Amino acid sequence: MIEGIEMFPLRRHEDERGWFIELMRASSLPDQVRQSNLVWSRRGVIRGLHYHERGQNDLFACLQGLARVVVLERSTGETFTVDIGDDNPVAVWIPGRHAHGFEALTDLLFCYHVTEEYDPDDPDEQGICWADPRVKHLWSTQSPILSERDAAACS
Repeated sequence: MIEGIEMFPLRRHEDERGWFIELMRASSLPDQVRQSNLVWSRRGVIRGLHYHERGQNDLFACLQGLARVVVLERSTGETFTVDIGDDNPVAVWIPGRHAHGFEALTDLLFCYHVTEEYDPDDPDEQGICWADPRVKHLWSTQSPILSERDAAACS
């Protein structure tokens, strides 16, 4: 596994009312979380690959559906991938120096906690094309739905 990536099992507690999952415990994380984001994505969307030069780290969790997480260690080319969500309830800690992203394998609800607050005037977010030859084979789709910014990383 790529250095610094950690996986945290998410335990579901169910009863007649529904279920409960403890999503994150700050004392078990390598760094303090400062912002949480919630994303809904349609099947076929790829978000990323992004990396952060100033040290933002991410904790990914798929709350509903199934997501494929892909991580690229930029200096060595080493890769890591895991499908998370309904079939594999884990959260994945990703040091931000590694390029990372996720693919919606189904329509999904995705949460990610980050260690730095987003500053739109000075964003710490760089991009690598989802189709970089080191990771292209890891995605389930070869014609993803992309944001303009993620598509521009491929130009």
